[in-house]
Parts: sequence; C-alpha cells; structure tokens
Amino acid sequence: MNRSTDILDIIATRKSAGEPFALATVVRTVAATAAKAGAKAVILPDGTISEGWIGGGCARAAVLKAAKDALGDGRARLVSVQPPDLLADHGVKPGEEHEGVRFAKNMCPSQGTMDIFIEPVLPRPQVVICGSSPVAIAVADLARRTGFAVTVCAPAAEQAAFAEADRRIEGYALPVAEPGARFVVVSTQGRGDEAALAAALAVDVDYVAFVGSRKKAEALKATLADKGVAAERLAKLKAPAGLDLGAITPDEIAISILAEIVAVRRSAVSRGGAAAR
Repeated sequence: MNRSTDILDIIATRKSAGEPFALATVVRTVAATAAKAGAKAVILPDGTISEGWIGGGCARAAVLKAAKDALGDGRARLVSVQPPDLLADHGVKPGEEHEGVRFAKNMCPSQGTMDIFIEPVLPRPQVVICGSSPVAIAVADLARRTGFAVTVCAPAAEQAAFAEADRRIEGYALPVAEPGARFVVVSTQGRGDEAALAAALAVDVDYVAFVGSRKKAEALKATLADKGVAAERLAKLKAPAGLDLGAITPDEIAISILAEIVAVRRSAVSRGGAAAR
C-alpha cells in the first residue's frame, strides 16, 4: 500500500469517527517546490499535522492559519504561496485575499509557487430529539433524510418508537460537549417535559426548542427558573418550536422545525459561526 492510499484510509477513519480536521491538498506548483501536486496533509484543530506532508516551512504557517480559519467557519480556502517579487507583480500583499484566493509569501530559497486547497472536514450536524411523541418521530425521520445525524433521547420503553437513529441515549442525559453543531428538539408530549428541558438547557447547543404551546412553555420556564436554571439559559429556548407555517399535523410540524433548524444553521454559516459545522 502506498503513502497516498495510507492517508486516504486515515482520512476515511477520522471522518467516520466524527473527528474534525482539515485536509490540505497541493493543487498546483510552479518552478521548484518541495511538495508536488497531489500531496496531502491532515491538520488537526490544534494546528498539528497528524499525517501527510505538503512541503517544509515555506508554506507551513500560511496553511496552518488557513486550516484553523476553515475549521472555525466551515469554509474551504485556496492559499497561493508565492515569492515576494511575484506577489509584487500581481499587486498583492501577503495575507490579502482576492477572488477567493489568499496570498502568502514564500521565503524559501526555491522561490517556487504552491497553491494549496484547504478543506474543513467536520462532523455531521446533529439533531437531538428528546421524547417519543409523533412529532419527535417525524422530526427524526425528516432529519435523517436531510443529512443530519440523529440522536434519540428517551426512556428505554419508548426507544422502539424510532425505527432508525444514529445514536440512542436512555433518558435525557445529553453529553456536555461534542464536536459539531447540535440542535435539540424537546417533544415529550407531557411525559418528562421538565426533565428533558432541564437537560437540554444545561448543555451548550446551537438551538433548543420545545414542542408545545407558548403557555405551557412559559409555565415550564418559570418552574425551571425557580429551580435555579439561569435566565440566559432559559432565554435560548425557542417555544413553540418551528417556523410559523400554520402547521397542524405531526409531519407538518416536523417540517416547520427542520426548516427553522436549517435557517439557524445556514445563518451561522454566513456569519462564520459555530453552527457552520
């Protein structure tokens, strides 16, 4: 097995494990450069190159900076490392971006040019569903079909209501921190509303919504406030859940909720925020 196959296997393994990383690929070289077109490297969120090689110090700093930015906002980048005289000929300075290309200076003796494509590889965004109501089941089905990973949180006796899920958690104990964006939907239909909401509001997520009336949500928020849940946490709760589409049936309500999740996620992407993941 050659080195190219090795790194492709490593990329596949990291991706399937849901580990965030950036993939740097040399797409073009001009004149003498240490790395050639097709060279790849896996860059971790802490800035270390775990596998592969794309040349020495000539491009390293610019590539690591671009990788960090890409992992932060979920956007790919093209970095062009050029000698100072060539940058001057093009009328650009190191660090500037023009037409989607970020320019960097090559101070190595080779004085070659390298273009490196930086692609963030992030975990699938996750929809976490608390409860097993008809709306919860419809949200799980629709979320899977729209590319989200689905985590079902419900008592053991209710888990069978969901035919498929990427992960199942018995009860409502959500992991405190996970890579990737998380969107939580609480739809217990009165069977554990308070416990599920308390768990959802205790962790940092990109969206948390309650399926129920505004009056019921306000009563639950008041109860949770009396039990010490911080006001800033309670302010993050979206209730009723979903966009106002006039939805009535469980499937229609699920569509309104997924539409709202997509809107929140894409809005964060346009701002370069966490939900870009």
